[in-house]
Amino acid sequence: MARAVLPHLGEGASIINTGSETGLFGSKALIDYSATKGAIHAFTKALASQLLPRGIRVNCVAPGPVWTPLNPADKAAEDVAEFGKGSDMGRPAQPEELSPAYVFLAAPGCASYISGVILPVMGGPRG
Repeated sequence: MARAVLPHLGEGASIINTGSETGLFGSKALIDYSATKGAIHAFTKALASQLLPRGIRVNCVAPGPVWTPLNPADKAAEDVAEFGKGSDMGRPAQPEELSPAYVFLAAPGCASYISGVILPVMGGPRG
């Protein structure tokens, strides 16, 4: 995707990837997911270094648990009730609680000096 969009981006543009707390800390239950999200974090940093001379910023938001309507579809009822309780806030985030992180990183007036950052949005210092 990054390769496809690059011809359309000019100086001041921003690419924002979505990682995960599992990409930062790993998860014994989600080894493949942890590895792919960790790869997105590394890709973000490498691409940020590559695109900085063109004035294009690349960052990543790394959410903790986020509630979506899909959560009950792939979890047992008791697991749904416990989802997100391990975060420091004791609950999963709502999608609208993550969107300000993306807006901040996209806004040149706010984040023009920020590139190559993995921004954790995990409901506390550990998530």
